[in-house]
Order: sequence, then structure tokens, then C-alpha cells
Amino acid sequence: MATQEQLELSGLIKSVHQRLRDSAKQQDPETVWKEHVRDAGLLKSYAEAMHKLATCYWDRTMEVSCKRSNSRIEWVVASCRSYFHGATPLLYLFREKDDKVMQAIDGIGHQPDHRPYTIDRIRLLDVGSCYDPFAYFPDFDVTAIDIAPACASVWHCDFLEAEVLKSLTEPLVSEEHRSIEAFPSEHFDAIVFSLLLEYLPSPDQRLRCCRKAYELLKPEGILLIITPDSRHQGANAKLMKNWRYTLGQMGFGRIKIEKLEHVTCMVYRKCIFPAVSKRWCDIHREAYMQPVLNIPQDFHESMVDGREQEGEMEVCRTEEDEGEIREAFAGLPFLES
Repeated sequence: MATQEQLELSGLIKSVHQRLRDSAKQQDPETVWKEHVRDAGLLKSYAEAMHKLATCYWDRTMEVSCKRSNSRIEWVVASCRSYFHGATPLLYLFREKDDKVMQAIDGIGHQPDHRPYTIDRIRLLDVGSCYDPFAYFPDFDVTAIDIAPACASVWHCDFLEAEVLKSLTEPLVSEEHRSIEAFPSEHFDAIVFSLLLEYLPSPDQRLRCCRKAYELLKPEGILLIITPDSRHQGANAKLMKNWRYTLGQMGFGRIKIEKLEHVTCMVYRKCIFPAVSKRWCDIHREAYMQPVLNIPQDFHESMVDGREQEGEMEVCRTEEDEGEIREAFAGLPFLES
């Protein structure tokens, strides 16, 4: 059962998110976000609350209850290791799968000439890091960023505003301000958005965030997205499928989706050939699908009498949706059709 302190900290986080979304419906979302980033007092309170929630409640609960499989940190680490450093790295299995799809598209015209993807340490960008939780894993080379760092190892950076420059070989930093201004393109093996996208008040900003991740990832790199989800399994299946369609149009292929306690976790792969993910979009597109990144809270009205009033959102599932849900919970991660 949640303590009073935990409820208060969670309430602060939720209220900040909701105020941003409500303001973005009345004003230009870019103006709303920039004003938020300049509010040093609020950002400090938010960072302190998130840091305490994560380290004193979320992470500690997993350790005490032995539910390591429900830790979002452990999930990211395990997913990255399996993909890049497994006995048979899953990266190569998906490379073969992509080649088969391309052969189906191009026929004998597809003659792949792949280079080995060999790395000693996984170069990871943790966006909205707060307290740099991945720094403790020796096989990761972590760049942690946040608009309100909660510890000294996290660089200050507004990911939406940071530039992507092909001329760079390393992130452009200001040691004086402990900030990052720009990133090199195709630089990272993995990028983590843990509880990040729901912080951004508009679907367009979430799209820009994912497009920037695509630019920063090496071909075959992975984007790991963790989003809050306390509803029963499959309740947001339709929404998650639209995410898959939207990111597929960018050139991402979803290779894993898993429901943990209170969150849904996904791994998206930057396809070597964008035609592979776009082919999935062409085959599986349904009438409701649009290139937009909505979150469940977008369909909630403002707080009324202290409660969120849900708007109307059709969540009926097709037979294919039911199949995807069964697959996601079959205990066979990384197996997607």
C-alpha cells in the first residue's frame, strides 16, 4: 500500500503533467514547454520528487519484494544485453529477418553486404534520466540528460531543442554549465525514454522526440520506451498498435513489447532498410491508424472534483489485437511477426 509521502510525490508529478497538457490545449505547446523549462523552482521540486519516488519507492520495492523482473531498470539492461551481447545476439537474428523481408520486396535485387556490429560497451543515451540509474552497469557507456538533473553525473539538456550535427563525433558540451547543446548523428547504440513521452504535453513534441532518437541511433540501434500503464493487460492495445504504426513510418520496427507492473515496455529497432518497417505499416494499417503519438491521458478531460474524467475513446479490439496481446505475454520476448 502506498504511503502518504508516496501519494504526495506521485500527485506532484501527475499535477505537473496535467497542467502542461491542459495549457497546451489552450496555448501554443512550444511556448508552454519553453516556459516550463524556464521555471527553475518547479523543475527542482519535480526532480526531487521523481528522484525520491524512484530510489525510495519504485526501485526499493522491487528489491525488497524480489520482483526484479518488474524493475524498469533491470528490464532495460537485460533487453540491451540480449540484443547486443547475447550468446547469439538478437541483433543478428533481426538482421536476417530484415533481409528476408527485403528479398520479398526486391527479389534477387537485394544483395546485402553487412558489417559486423561489434561493441565492447553499449553506448546508451538516457533521456530524462533524473538520477543516472544506468551508470552502475560496467558494460554501458552512459550519457544521461535531463532538463532538471537530480545528481551531478546527469547533463542538463532539453532534448527537444538540442541539435543533431553530422560534423560532430562526440556530444557538444559546456563544462561550465554542465550542459549538452548538440549531438552527433548515428552515435548511440541504445536510447532510453523511461517515463518521458507522457511528460511532453503534445503529440507533435513526442513525435519530434522519437524522430530525433532515430537520427541519433546507429543503424540497427534500439529505442527503449517505458510508459506508465496500470490498467489491465491489453486495455491500451489499440493505442500501442498505433504507436507501432507511427514509429514504423519513421523506420523503426517494434521487436518487443512487455507489460510489467504499472508500465508497458517496448523495444524499437532502427531498421537498416526503412522499407521493412513501412511494409509492416502497409500490411497492418487499420482505419483508425494515424501518424500520431497520443497517450491515454490525452483522452482525459481536466480534473473535476479532484478526479480525472475520462473522455470517450473506443478500445474495442480486433482478432489480430488479441493475438498480439497473447504474444506479448507468452513469455517469449523479442518474437514478433
